[in-house]
Amino acid sequence: MMPPVTPHEIKCLVIQSLGLEDLTPEAIGDAQPLFQGGLGLDSIDALELSIALRARYGVEIGEAGPFQGRLDTAANLAAWVNQRREGLLC
Repeated sequence: MMPPVTPHEIKCLVIQSLGLEDLTPEAIGDAQPLFQGGLGLDSIDALELSIALRARYGVEIGEAGPFQGRLDTAANLAAWVNQRREGLLC
């Protein structure tokens, strides 16, 4: 079994994959929205983050735009990745 992905790891992935060098993982709250009023990420960022998640963790976000709902924070995204990796979500 793989170790669980943490919100801190997700925040590092966001920073690295989107080139947000002026941010640190500690500057992003686990429950802080990544989109719409939080970090202010947009649809292009969502696409780049989807690609990074697939490359790093082997999970697919899909076309439904789930970032703007249940996957909109580092904590929610980490939980979702862990569920996908354990085969709990289709």
